[in-house]
Amino acid sequence: MLRRVRTFIIMAAAISVVPLMINAQEPERLTLEQAIGAALRDNTSVKNAEIETEKIGLAKAAYQTRRLPAFKSSVLISQPLTRMAFTIEEGQFGTFQSTGPIPATRTEIQSSMSPSALVQGQVQQPLSQLFGINLNLKKFDVNKDLSREQTRQKRQAITAEVKTAYFQILQTESLLKNADELVKLNREINRVTEQFVMQGVALVSEQMDTGTKLAQAEYDRGTLLNRAASQKEQLNYLMGRDVTIDFVVSAADSMLTIAETDLAVARKRALDQRPELRQARLGIEQSNLDARIKKAEQIPAISLTASYTSPFNVSSFLPKNILSVGISVEWEVFDWGRKKREHAEKKLAILQSENSLKEAESMVLMEVSASFRKLQESADQLRLMQMTQKTASANLDVALNRYQQQAILYKEVLRAEASLTDANTKYQNALLSFWTAKAEFEKALGEEK
Repeated sequence: MLRRVRTFIIMAAAISVVPLMINAQEPERLTLEQAIGAALRDNTSVKNAEIETEKIGLAKAAYQTRRLPAFKSSVLISQPLTRMAFTIEEGQFGTFQSTGPIPATRTEIQSSMSPSALVQGQVQQPLSQLFGINLNLKKFDVNKDLSREQTRQKRQAITAEVKTAYFQILQTESLLKNADELVKLNREINRVTEQFVMQGVALVSEQMDTGTKLAQAEYDRGTLLNRAASQKEQLNYLMGRDVTIDFVVSAADSMLTIAETDLAVARKRALDQRPELRQARLGIEQSNLDARIKKAEQIPAISLTASYTSPFNVSSFLPKNILSVGISVEWEVFDWGRKKREHAEKKLAILQSENSLKEAESMVLMEVSASFRKLQESADQLRLMQMTQKTASANLDVALNRYQQQAILYKEVLRAEASLTDANTKYQNALLSFWTAKAEFEKALGEEK
């Protein structure tokens, strides 16, 4: 009795675990929005682009300290190898009635041969350099904006890649469904032909032909399974996660719709949103700042300076503490025209940046126009292929029924089947072309999602 109870408990536990195991093995259902969100969050190239922007912020914070006083100090400890000697002649400091000549006799002062030290300190506050430092800080801001736009461009590129990978998986899975149907159809044809051979109304060679068609359909299905596995690994890689995670994708109704817009509106949106154009405009601002910074280098470097010097164990003749405050000026008086030519070079760079902006605007407008027309053509082609596929499917159903009624020959079924296979392939290619054209159009507009 106890043994029966134990067996029952084990079987009940096993039965309760089975659904959990089945659920655990069910692949994740991944939508396009989830795939894009994961890629924008975890893709390594997007992360590196965002880190680059943070690095510029830290570099600017470090450069801002150049506006503050600079503290410098140094200590020199040395062992004299020769003795320093100072000779003061009699009366060199003057001759007075009360004291006579000072010094009264020829005096010789010698330094110590013991180790000595020289301590120096300096505080320097830049004054005229502040103008150039502030210009460089503005350039850091421009560089940071430029880095943000480059990050936007990277995010758009990753979004487009994710869409393309997702659409390719959708196409492959759709082809797999067709392949499954084709395998079932060929099995049925093979079964019916086998019956006809047994009844003596079909040739053995016809049965061999149907068997070959069945084997070909099963081989094509296996190839599509391998292709789907590779495409899923690629999408996992773009999303920045484990490439072995299994999932299934599903087409949304929004993927087959086109937002109502016209070419003029699309061009205006692209000119406002495309990161390449914003980068070109920031490039002009960057070139202007470079020219102003180069011109600022012609200003003499004027600083407020306080310095302190103290020798230790050198000679009792020298002062122990030397403290001074003053203005230091550093200026390259004659540079043989170098700075003037460097400034002229920077002004030419401004013209190059302006030309680059015009070129980028033209390229963007042409890209938007081309992708807009491509999207319209692919939508028309998709509608045509849908009608062709439905017609081919209906023709095959009719042919199969007539073949089962022995009203037509087997070759008529093969012809209808080949037409359906061709229509399915063209429909899937048209569908992928439409999705790809839609993704390219959204990218041309500067959309991130």
